[in-house]
Amino acid sequence: MKGVHDSVNAALLDNWQRDFPIEERPFDRLADALQISAETVLELLQTHQNDGRVTRVGATCAPNTVSASTLAAIAAPEDRIEEVAAIIGAQPGVNHSYLRENDWNLWFVATGPDRAHVNETLSRIEAESGLRVLDLRLVRPFNVDLGFSMRGTSAPLGITRQVDISVFRDSDRPLLQELTKGLPLEQRPYARIADALGRTEEDLLQRIRVLVDAGIISRLGVIVRHRALGWRANAMVVWDMPHDEITHAGPLLAVQPGITLCYERVTVDGVWPYRLYSMIHARSRAEAFEVLDRVRTLPEFKSIPYQPLFSIRCFKQTGAMIDAKKKETA
Repeated sequence: MKGVHDSVNAALLDNWQRDFPIEERPFDRLADALQISAETVLELLQTHQNDGRVTRVGATCAPNTVSASTLAAIAAPEDRIEEVAAIIGAQPGVNHSYLRENDWNLWFVATGPDRAHVNETLSRIEAESGLRVLDLRLVRPFNVDLGFSMRGTSAPLGITRQVDISVFRDSDRPLLQELTKGLPLEQRPYARIADALGRTEEDLLQRIRVLVDAGIISRLGVIVRHRALGWRANAMVVWDMPHDEITHAGPLLAVQPGITLCYERVTVDGVWPYRLYSMIHARSRAEAFEVLDRVRTLPEFKSIPYQPLFSIRCFKQTGAMIDAKKKETA
């Protein structure tokens, strides 16, 4: 990696979080843009992956289209946090798990090829932990792009778009699972995946393009771990807002500078009244509160009850489960 500067690493991790080339030798394209060799690109990505700054170079799929998912929470006693987090993390369909500052302190995303699989995962966690699980199903996404700009508190990198599910084939499941697991870091990664699936590289590339154009693959690129890159003050802010008001306020919130995710979820009567969710990724708590304070100056949010749930620890972060026949890879 001789001659590689921080500006190259920054561009690699920031500029290629989406629109990753769908061609035989995609890392050549990155190399040309960065003015380094393809071998250096692969070496840099492998180093970032080994150091935990990058989870994978791969895909994320539009939620609840070709698979199912839900956000869930458990109120774990202080002396059982490690135990319960281990129970949650042991489930193959759980792809994100965090400890947050709240009585409902363990938050996770359960995924699977269908809703029945997700339900089974939640039931197992309840049975093994002996604790109630809040099942906070998605109602409306406003921004679930999952990209993350490291150039400061800027507008979201992508807003949720319409998905054309009509192009999906059941035979796409193994392909999507491989892409969410991550591309092999080698000169012709798609050829390796095609060989593993018994397909041709040309056919694979064509199907990936179709799935990207349809919005089923919502993002293809470098997927970073923001905490490992210094963005450690991350808050999930929940808002107690009526469904009808969210129709206007949700899209407005989604495009505010510093808001990286935004969606509406179901409530739980008598337990969890919050419908509207937003994520703030910041380098300090003060910076996160600056974003939140700006949002609260908007007329739609001035008098709305809210809670910021800062993340304390990440227990798990992997690709989603789309094909139950395939096991996840961290």
